[in-house]
Amino acid sequence: MGEALEREDRDAAPQRAGPEDALARAGALKLMIFDVDGVMTDGMLYYSERGEELKAFNIQDGLGMKMLRQNGVEIALITARSSRAVELRAANLGIAHLYQGVEDKRGSYAALLAQLGLAAAQSGYMGDDLPDLPLITRCGFAATVPSAPQALKQRAHYVTRAQGGQGAVREVCELILRAQGALERAISAHLQ
Repeated sequence: MGEALEREDRDAAPQRAGPEDALARAGALKLMIFDVDGVMTDGMLYYSERGEELKAFNIQDGLGMKMLRQNGVEIALITARSSRAVELRAANLGIAHLYQGVEDKRGSYAALLAQLGLAAAQSGYMGDDLPDLPLITRCGFAATVPSAPQALKQRAHYVTRAQGGQGAVREVCELILRAQGALERAISAHLQ
């Protein structure tokens, strides 16, 4: 029975886009939205002895998000969990659009598009697990990580080489910048 359902899901799922399609889609973005756990982090949950939740963020991912913002692409975070660490990281990166504790991400996504006056095709989303499917299938450019379930990888336009928390966000940021002809400009800003 499970095999039949898996086969139906595979047969019903659209084929993943090729590199040219992914670049074309990334070139149209005005907004890139990221999930947090498993995308900006390695997906592991760490707790201190006092019960505080700890997260580790990749510094290169942060610079990638800053470069996107500096080149006209808004950044947002939509995550199912709530964490003070995420709040601090978003503030550190200058990310104004932070949605935490969001189980069903569709409402936050629709509100964000309306607030910014954007069409779905102008938005991108990067997630790593099944709760991310509604946005993966609605946005103009969808990315995921190699450890994501097959259902996400089949529907994403781009699957990173790097794992979540280990440069996957930076990889996507650079792909978007390259697609928009802004990667060299972003790099040369650091040569001055």
